[in-house]
Order: sequence, then C-alpha cells, then structure tokens
Amino acid sequence: MGKRSLAGALIAVILLLSFPWRAEGEARATLRRGSRGSDVCLAQRRLKAWGYYKGEVDCIFGRLTHEAVILFQRRNGLTVDGIVGPETWAALGYWGGQPATAAAPGTREADRDLLARVVSAEARGEPYEGQVAVAAVVLNRVRDARFPNTIAGVVFQTHAFESVSNGAIYAPPTESAVRAAQDALNGWDPSGGALFFWNPAKAASAWVWSRPIIKRIGNHVFAK
Repeated sequence: MGKRSLAGALIAVILLLSFPWRAEGEARATLRRGSRGSDVCLAQRRLKAWGYYKGEVDCIFGRLTHEAVILFQRRNGLTVDGIVGPETWAALGYWGGQPATAAAPGTREADRDLLARVVSAEARGEPYEGQVAVAAVVLNRVRDARFPNTIAGVVFQTHAFESVSNGAIYAPPTESAVRAAQDALNGWDPSGGALFFWNPAKAASAWVWSRPIIKRIGNHVFAK
C-alpha cells in the first residue's frame, strides 16, 4: 500500500471512529435534567427548530431544555414528565438511529412517516382498504376536538395504540403502509369517518363495544 493510500485509510478510520452514529434500531439514551452529550444536542436542535427551545444548543439538559420538553409533550399529547424517552424521541422524529425525517411536525413528510408506522404495526396483513382505513382513523381523531390536534399527539396519546405500548411502531413501515398513509392523507377514508378500530378476536374493553359500529374491513371493526 502506497503512502497516500495508507494516509487516506488512516483518515477514514479516524473519521469513522469520531462520527457519532448508531446502528439501525439502537435506542437513544433517555435524557433528563443533568444529562449531557450528543443526544442532548440532537434534542435541543430539533426542539429549537420547531420553536419549543429558546436557548443555545450547548448539549446540556438544563432548565430551558426541560421546559421545552414539557411544552412539546403537552402540546403533542405525550406523557408530560420532562424526560426524553422512546416515546418523546419518536415524536421528535428519531427512531433509534438517524432521524426519520428532517421535516417539521405537521408537514406531509413527517406525518406520512409516522402514519405509515402506525398502519404497518396495527394493520400488517390486512386488506389494503383496511390499511388506509386505519390511517384514516388517526386523521379523523386529529380533526375531532376530543383528541389531540396533531398526528404525533394522537399516535402517542397514552394507551391510544397498542403498537406504541409494545414498541412495534418503531419498526420500519412496509411499502403498502406508506402508500396507505399517503392515500389517507390525500383524502380517502374507507372507515366512513371512524374514530376507533379493533380486532374482535382480541380482548377489547366493554366500552369500545358500546361505540356505534360503522363497518368491518378484514379483521378490524371500525366505529364512531
């Protein structure tokens, strides 16, 4: 190996070792007051870009960062504890490794990505119409005053979706789920305006069975 090739290889190794990265799906650190490091920088940059954090990006989780996290959680229907755990990381657009999207919340890119993950986790193997219907339920909730008014808020509302509780939402979405999310965003609502859906073969509360049923698609029941 020539001197130039050797020097180039050494530089590449140094850059690789010095660049902060994560393998796909590896969880980010849970952040709270007193935390420091690159993950705090990531959270601060995203919160600052979205108008929640007013301080400097100093990679230190202090009072201003804590207040920004609290505000972000409150406005998006998340558990309000001031801690950046898996739920809040996901709402910020980070799915373990690289950011899922650089788009701000509420943009079609960010909404479609999150919506597709819900569809993929909640309706995998269902007819395509049923996948679109699941995405439509999320959008119908956004428009309903009884629910949070953002897709992230609806998805991460406490106990709203099993896929959030069991972590399935953090898996990459299927291609059909991405298409289904886009079709729902474009206005297709096969659910008929439903706000709820469930699989009758699985345990469901007596309350949800009290909701007026609109239709059945595949293995899911859709209701008001």
